[in-house]
Amino acid sequence: QVQVVESGGGSVRTGGSLRLSCATSGATTSLVCVAWFRQAPGKEREGVARIYTDDGGSSLRYSDAVKGRFTLSRENPKSTVYLQMSNLKPEDTATYYCAAKAIGWCGLDVWDYHNWGQGTQVTVSS
Repeated sequence: QVQVVESGGGSVRTGGSLRLSCATSGATTSLVCVAWFRQAPGKEREGVARIYTDDGGSSLRYSDAVKGRFTLSRENPKSTVYLQMSNLKPEDTATYYCAAKAIGWCGLDVWDYHNWGQGTQVTVSS
């Protein structure tokens, strides 16, 4: 059974930084696609960023809301994924979820992922 575990959330002030981690285990094949989503109170879950990694390297995609401030990294298709978040704003406050998949389109649609973590809280105060 695939397990997805996030860590690294916390509370920071505007302009601060945090690094989230997403570790996966239990998969019989490499989970080449890992995505981060976030959900603020009263709002729908939205895609933040995703990374597709195979033996040839990585492909990255970011939402417009975080582009230029957040950076994804991963060494190989089986390693932990890191989401470095910089210049954080109060509107980044949300529960951040990691999701992973082995096959299919690697996008930022919530409905496309079946392996999810429990989430980690990020709070940015002004």
